[in-house]
Amino acid sequence: MNVWTHVLHLVSSGAVAYITARNIRDPLTRPNTLAGFQLAESGSVPFLEALRDRAAKEGDEWLAEKLDRHAADERRHGQIFAHALKQLNKQAIDIQSMRKNKSEKDGKKSDRRSPFFAAFFEGYESAQLKPEAIDWIVFMGSTYILERDASRDFASMANALPEDEAHSANLKKGMLAIANDEIGHAAYLYEALQRRLSPPEVDRVVDRWRERKVNAMLAMVGSFMQGKPQASLVRDGAPTDMEETEETASELTAA
Repeated sequence: MNVWTHVLHLVSSGAVAYITARNIRDPLTRPNTLAGFQLAESGSVPFLEALRDRAAKEGDEWLAEKLDRHAADERRHGQIFAHALKQLNKQAIDIQSMRKNKSEKDGKKSDRRSPFFAAFFEGYESAQLKPEAIDWIVFMGSTYILERDASRDFASMANALPEDEAHSANLKKGMLAIANDEIGHAAYLYEALQRRLSPPEVDRVVDRWRERKVNAMLAMVGSFMQGKPQASLVRDGAPTDMEETEETASELTAA
């Protein structure tokens, strides 16, 4: 990573850390923030499972096992955030229905990429990023950067939560557990790169995706600073198919 990219990484990371910490602490923005995390974590499960099946078909049992564990972790993370929402008598919206309604209203297919991912994957068509087609190095490099940074971001948000209130204290424990899982995900993805590339090639891949992540974060911060409205991802009413007890949250965190 060159010096300029490193400086931009520090600046953008600091800005995002401030924004997310504020959003998770504020009772007014916490539900939407939790819903966003639930949708992102749960939404990645089918993608990872499809990659797991592809890796197994290609004979890479080591990678298939890692992807299987990764998918299971992400499913559990989604459940942790869903439980935290339920404690607030909230639940995440049905994102597929929202996109369908928007498409019907606009009379065209809705663009599924957020400004962040549009910048992060600039130059890649959607078809190139599907699990059956994505280049393994693209998946490993991009996801390594995301998982590595997510571990720090979740830990930072967790530490911003107060411990003198039961809901916040439980959420803090859950987010610290998630942060620890993300460290493990980043570790296996880096090892996967090492299994396929020479050390200099690994460094180049990581630097390339670090630069893309910096550009994506700057685009996201710029959008926020312009005051663009954020879509609501949450609605009133807790889902009826989740356990009511605090024991559930403890089990999910410990799993």
